[in-house]
Amino acid sequence: MRRAASPLGWFPKRGEIYLVELDKPRPAIIHSVDQLNRHSLDVCVVGITTKQHIRFTMRVPLRAKEGGLDFDCWAKCDQVTSIEKRLLRHPALGALSATTLARIEEQVRVALGLL
Repeated sequence: MRRAASPLGWFPKRGEIYLVELDKPRPAIIHSVDQLNRHSLDVCVVGITTKQHIRFTMRVPLRAKEGGLDFDCWAKCDQVTSIEKRLLRHPALGALSATTLARIEEQVRVALGLL
């Protein structure tokens, strides 16, 4: 799959899902706020996995089709990280609903002890 050129002025938006060019393309949710996303070279992301781990209660289920995902997946709220924007494969797969994004935000706060 070829990577599309990012248009002038583009930046990833909070709640969008992108494929990230790591060891292989992997989906991730943009978690950092848009003000930072617009100006920073890096973005904060929450990884997505297709493997369910019942013991990890901080993983939020994502249904196939939501945010452009092809499979049922889980947001790995216990594994927040930063990556360079250049690793995002443009365009976004889609965006999460406000309800799902709020559930992810809550679990990230739990994982980071911010409650």
